[in-house]
Amino acid sequence: MNTAPWAPSASLDNLRTRARLLAAIRRFFAERGVLEVETPLLSQAATTDPHLESFVTAFHEPGAQQTQPCYLHTSPEFAMKRLLAAGSGPIYQLCKVFRQGERGRRHNPEFTMLEWYRPQWDHHALMDEVEALIRAVLPEGNALGPTERLSYVEALRRHAGIDPLEASIDQLAKCAQGHGITLASAMEQRDDWLDLLMSHVVEPRLGKTGLCFIHDYPRSQAALARISPEDSRLAQRFELYYRGVELANGFHELTDAAEQRARFEADLERRRTLGLDVVPMDERLLAALEAGLTSCAGVALGVDRLCMLLCAAERIDEVISFTFERS
Repeated sequence: MNTAPWAPSASLDNLRTRARLLAAIRRFFAERGVLEVETPLLSQAATTDPHLESFVTAFHEPGAQQTQPCYLHTSPEFAMKRLLAAGSGPIYQLCKVFRQGERGRRHNPEFTMLEWYRPQWDHHALMDEVEALIRAVLPEGNALGPTERLSYVEALRRHAGIDPLEASIDQLAKCAQGHGITLASAMEQRDDWLDLLMSHVVEPRLGKTGLCFIHDYPRSQAALARISPEDSRLAQRFELYYRGVELANGFHELTDAAEQRARFEADLERRRTLGLDVVPMDERLLAALEAGLTSCAGVALGVDRLCMLLCAAERIDEVISFTFERS
């Protein structure tokens, strides 16, 4: 990497590989009749998710006495669902997204996301298409080993030795300690312990020779997914891993406006408890759900991480033109 502050952080060879990847993604969806769309990066609403923090800016309308707070989106999801409610049919988007406080080997505060939605599909059907995409765009795609699908419960039992639905907080803490994880202070939320075990114990063991989907997460981690009709303790959500790296997060999407509002309100209450900014929820999304969003499945995939695999890169800096520090 060129150390001059004006120079790109990625090599030109890697940027050419990135361009080929973007072209391959667009070709994949064009062949399947999925419409490419663009939605605003800037919104008057923000994500309520306590685990995500939006960048905040302001719009100065000519002649107005006050400014309008605005937020750079953390995902194009809400606007894309409004298009689905308007009858768009299957759609995809390649866009920049922004997340405050995220910087590291696999993180940059501005990164590229591929997100797509399939009406009348569930999360299992969408997993099939995610696998097809990965196999189509990776040079070694057809040489990948068999794809593994594990439920969240199976993954925690196999790799951490604990049942995530039945274990108490004390048992989760002892499990973490047994795997060599020590914390300066104890955590009060079960999901915090589960996230710790997932990220430090389970994830590094996933997808060593092929793709690995983890599906049917605990209800408490549903986010924007439906609750399973077969087991109300579970949500119809999946994540994709390859070589220990999370690549994608997908849902059989929640379409119930009242339930979605209740989840947003619970998020905001959690944000208050944590001392985080209480942001405006997306009322336009809720109105679209009330108008009628067809049953659908959707997924977000990290393009930069996929490009890292293509380039055998150790850091996201190696596959983006300019990192935040060089922006």
